[in-house]
Amino acid sequence: MTNIFVINSGSSSIKYQLFQWPSTQPVCTGLIERIGSQNATIKHKSFAHGKEEITEHTLDLPNHEAGLKQAVLLLTHVTDGVIKDPQAIDVVGHRIVHGGEKYATATFITAEVKEDIKKLFSLAPLHNPAGYTGIEVAEKIFTHARQIAVFDTAFHQTMPEYAFRYAIPTKLYTEQGIRVYGFHGTSHHYVTTQALQYLQKPAAKLISIHLGNGCSMAAVVGGKCIDTSMGFGPLAGLVMGTRSGDIDASVIFYLINEMHYTPEEVSTLLNKLSGMLGLTGSIDMRDVNKKVEMGDKEAEIACEMYAYRIQKYIGAYAAAMNGLDAVIFTAGVGENDSSMRSRVCTNMEYLNITIDNKRNSARTSSMREINIEDAKTKVLVIPTNEELEIAKQCSELMNF
Repeated sequence: MTNIFVINSGSSSIKYQLFQWPSTQPVCTGLIERIGSQNATIKHKSFAHGKEEITEHTLDLPNHEAGLKQAVLLLTHVTDGVIKDPQAIDVVGHRIVHGGEKYATATFITAEVKEDIKKLFSLAPLHNPAGYTGIEVAEKIFTHARQIAVFDTAFHQTMPEYAFRYAIPTKLYTEQGIRVYGFHGTSHHYVTTQALQYLQKPAAKLISIHLGNGCSMAAVVGGKCIDTSMGFGPLAGLVMGTRSGDIDASVIFYLINEMHYTPEEVSTLLNKLSGMLGLTGSIDMRDVNKKVEMGDKEAEIACEMYAYRIQKYIGAYAAAMNGLDAVIFTAGVGENDSSMRSRVCTNMEYLNITIDNKRNSARTSSMREINIEDAKTKVLVIPTNEELEIAKQCSELMNF
């Protein structure tokens, strides 16, 4: 048995899970939110002693180190803890969003790797600094453990050059690394692997649709990514919670030249004030759906835009793969919003996509088909588990 502790650090949050490998069922999970405030929250679930124990606290957590130390106190609790002390952790796996072109697999963390992560701060300003902080804190606390980085961009490194290059002067790629990197790779990797096992078709052509606050899609053939909707940064592609997704670059020039926006203001507008928030005033799709039910026309058109963008990418990726075996919905919206799944899968018969309304509306947390019986193209809902995928990649690197 090997204790693998997975840390998924956000800008103001930490998600974590502890696995006693080779068991894929975590012995504890946790979510720490609002780090940096006096009203931070921690929800910790442990599965010791044959039953689930839930602990919830609101407390002052000034930084990630304080948050992680609080998690360790719960992990090592005298009665409800699952380990005796931090030295019981053998491996710490870190989700790092951006690994550039250099990192295509899970990697042992060294001083050089940490420097490379820092160099990519500007390409993932909300996520790489948080991931780096998670590494620094974990090295102080879990001194016995091997530290491993799992990069979100790694899964997309199998894309062919004609898919990841932009039609701009070559030196901007060769000298500055400006290209498509893609994101949510850990999630896309996990759900497409699950789909391949379910379909029992090793060369299956899959489209993975990750819909959360951030949204992206990936075209995957035989387990290898050949294209993805996010690009150099996480702004491109689908309509998201606060991001615009694809937009004509001329709009940016207009905002700067005619409306006198600064580059920083344009970045804030497109990354933090657009998407469903800009269209409806709400980030949460549950709130948007309530507005639709109440007859809000702006909410309705926003949902139509959201679904239409996904449909366009499905068509493009089916063309890129010269076929389609299955479409996968995952993440918060993808797994839970039956109305959005229905919108996306409407008028898609040309790709043999037709869902069964009863299956689609069923409430379950397990992987399932929602397509009609005997459909040529399967429509799957697969709950993502980035932490389990990180643990798997750590175990492979350690040869467990």
